[in-house]
Amino acid sequence: MAKSSVLTKAADAMPGFGIVAAVLGIVITMAAISGPIEQIGQKVAAALVGTFLGIFLSYGFMNPLAVNIEFICACEMAYTRCIAASIISFANGMAPVMAIEVARRGLSSDVRPTSDELETMLKALNTQRA
Repeated sequence: MAKSSVLTKAADAMPGFGIVAAVLGIVITMAAISGPIEQIGQKVAAALVGTFLGIFLSYGFMNPLAVNIEFICACEMAYTRCIAASIISFANGMAPVMAIEVARRGLSSDVRPTSDELETMLKALNTQRA
């Protein structure tokens, strides 16, 4: 989770960089205010591009990437916990089927097979081995 929190903090800072870019762009524009209108327009546009870039990088790229990393890490941790639960249960003397049941109960409801589905999977593995 540390990787995603660093990325989230950087993403949260990006709009601030966009505001700084806008302010600096306006300062540069004010320095050239007596120049031709085309140059002033270009400088204002550059200031707005800086603002857009800060917001786009934050909300369009870095925050979604951080959320995706968090989701992947959570899924990997759930997978590891499931395996660990079954191994620990088996090491503590449980029957293999019961150790698998302990691991199954540790899964979230969206990926947890029903006990009938688990029994079907185990029977299929048993027939393949025979």
